[in-house]
Amino acid sequence: QGQLVESGGGLVQAGGSLRLSCAASGSIFSFNAMGWYRQPPGKQRELVATIRRNGYANYADSVKGRFTISRDAAKNTVYLQMDSLKPEDSAVYYCNADPVVTAWGRGTQVTVSS
Repeated sequence: QGQLVESGGGLVQAGGSLRLSCAASGSIFSFNAMGWYRQPPGKQRELVATIRRNGYANYADSVKGRFTISRDAAKNTVYLQMDSLKPEDSAVYYCNADPVVTAWGRGTQVTVSS
């Protein structure tokens, strides 16, 4: 068990960028691959990016080439750099281990206007 605190969301125009941050407790961050998930309004939560402890990253097809996940072990933090944002990227974004091992945080809202 541990805690997750997401931040960095906001309102941005299509084509813009945002950088999300997730501070994770050490027990989660040290022993697991980490992932960013998102839940659009009225839809199920989906995994969009993961990063293993060795730095290997994987992305959903919908964000490949536009999003970049990274992790800072010294800060127990995982980031999601989101570029070339589209309205369909609008969602609440969450982080968690991959696979999920602890309760979800509050998430951070990302809204992309057209």
